[in-house]
This record gives sequence, C-alpha cells and structure tokens, in this order.
Amino acid sequence: MSSSPRFAAYKSALQAISTRTGTPLPSLVLSFGILHEITAIAPLFAGFYAARTLGVGERVVSYVADSESTGWMQDKMKSWMEEGEQKAERIGRRYELFGYEKGTTIQPYGATKALLPVRVGLSLYLSPAFSRRIVEPVRKMLISPFRR
Repeated sequence: MSSSPRFAAYKSALQAISTRTGTPLPSLVLSFGILHEITAIAPLFAGFYAARTLGVGERVVSYVADSESTGWMQDKMKSWMEEGEQKAERIGRRYELFGYEKGTTIQPYGATKALLPVRVGLSLYLSPAFSRRIVEPVRKMLISPFRR
C-alpha cells in the first residue's frame, strides 16, 4: 500500500481486520476481489435466466422506461438500463449474439447494479473465511515447490 498519509487510516484499518481475522492482508484483498466478481456474475446469469424463462425482462424494462415518477432511484434505474442496453449491443455485435429481446439482456445488468450494496457487504463478510479456506491453501500449494 502507499505510504501516503492520505491512505494511513485505511492501511491501519485493513491491518486491524487482517490481524483480527488471522488472514494476511494481500490474501484478504484478493479474496474480496474474487468474491466481488463472483457476486457480480451470479446475478447476471440468474437474472438472464429469469428474464429469459419467465419473460420478466421486457416487463421490468418497460415499467422503468414508461414510469412517470421521478426521483433519484428512478433516474438511477433509467441510467442503468441505458448502460445495459449499450453494453448488450456491444457484446451482441462482438459475439454475434443477436435475437434476444432487449429486456432479457438489460434487466440482469440493472439488477446487478442495484445489488451493489448487498454484493459489497457479502464480499466483505465472506472474505476472511474465503481467504483462510481457499486463497491461502492455494497460495501455499503453489509456493511450496519453490521453498527448500
């Protein structure tokens, strides 16, 4: 970590968490990153499956797009849907995945964005255990051949 005084509070807080949980700090940070990505991918696949199977994608997108209400959350949901539409079009062109309804591809993106606070909290909560049970054993297994 940087020795900048601006990051000193973060470094000491992270070091305290590392000490309290009994996991090395780099392993803890890597665990958070892996879990954060898993918690992003899982809702995408689950949302895509639900949108495709149950047909909820188009209904959710049309509800958000046609809603007359205003406010922070409504504006945020509309921007997420627009972002999702742009990403879906780009991925569709790159991998030639045309033929899906607009809502089937956009709704899971918006749901994943909306779940960000839950994803971060879950990743923070599970990071120490994931580090102890998966990251550290794999690290030790990979390093052991090089130690003599």
